[in-house]
Amino acid sequence: MSRYVIIGNGTASVGAIEGIRSVDKTGSITVISEEDRPAYCRPLISYYLEGKTKLENIGMRGADYYSDSAAELLCGRKAVGIDADRRTVALDDGEVLPYDRLCVCTGSSPFVPPFEGLGTVEKQFTFMTLDSALGIEKSIDAASRVLIVGAGLIGLKCAEGLTGRVASVTVCDLADRVLSSILDADCAALMQRHLEEHGMEFLLGDSAVRFDGNTAYMRSGRTVGFDVLILAVGVRANTSLISGIGGEVNRGIVVDERMATSVDGIFAAGDCAEGFDASSGGKRVLAILPNAYMQGHAAGVNMAGGSEVFDKGIPMNSIGFFGLHAMSAGVYEGEMYEERTDTSIKRLFTKDGLLKGFILIGRSERAGIYTSMIREKIPLSSVDFELLKRSATTAAFPPESRRKMFGGAV
Repeated sequence: MSRYVIIGNGTASVGAIEGIRSVDKTGSITVISEEDRPAYCRPLISYYLEGKTKLENIGMRGADYYSDSAAELLCGRKAVGIDADRRTVALDDGEVLPYDRLCVCTGSSPFVPPFEGLGTVEKQFTFMTLDSALGIEKSIDAASRVLIVGAGLIGLKCAEGLTGRVASVTVCDLADRVLSSILDADCAALMQRHLEEHGMEFLLGDSAVRFDGNTAYMRSGRTVGFDVLILAVGVRANTSLISGIGGEVNRGIVVDERMATSVDGIFAAGDCAEGFDASSGGKRVLAILPNAYMQGHAAGVNMAGGSEVFDKGIPMNSIGFFGLHAMSAGVYEGEMYEERTDTSIKRLFTKDGLLKGFILIGRSERAGIYTSMIREKIPLSSVDFELLKRSATTAAFPPESRRKMFGGAV
């Protein structure tokens, strides 16, 4: 009987469990979880903070998921080392687990710059786990002034969850726009106006450099008072377990299309893995929930002796703030087609006869059609792209393509 060990307990881990069980119904599966709870949907922690969902509703699977999957979950345990020769994983309590196949799903961790005086701030948090959300919730009241360092996705989702529950939310970032890794300047400006209309304040092109208690000293020379500090500067892939045994690591753990690492018998998936980006043709960390699951599933299938590749991953985001949705995917290069109003923007990017990327804000498009075109590298010459520019419809595809891609949908 094969022994499978999975380090980490997020979306990629769930994918790995289900990939293994699709091939091997009897092998033992052990999941090592640093957090003291079953897998949950991390994007929902901002909705919990906002009061839009309850703790019992954020689980990724049902209460009996691990027992139904014949998987042993070790909660509150940390993997501290791998012996690739002996095929064992050492835990922080001294236990050593043997494995035949191992999957590293360690995700990423918040990057906290070495701010001067950060230790003088009593109420400071990051925002990547349920524990951090619970800690923030206990530390705020209606009079709290919250300063968030970082205007990326994590910082803004935290800000949305707090707006209306506290006296003020101020977000600062060295970048000159919100969501700078996702949106271009025009699209970011539209989103920023919407966020400001709902009470957020922004200090862009500026950030804290020093703290003294509840005062932040900014790069610009101004000072900002606060009661609660949220650090959402960025994240870094957790790669040390693989780099520590000489495995290939770049920004993430380098994997092939089977999600295998450079170390025999070891796979990696999720936010810690650096795999193929179908939109750019290179390798990158694709820290997106659907990609994490698909990577995990491919890893699990291959760990169990099956055959599955994940070679269609692309960067993509679907986010919403106070009812305004933004969707994006691929890369923003080549010729741009645009439609825009005061409250919406649609941008499609084409190059070399292919759709390379898109940005949709305030639009109700069937974005999955555009995403499929990027993933599958469907030539624009094979579809009615003039129709697709106006509307993401399957009617723009010839019948044989509709049957293959959409099950015959029209």
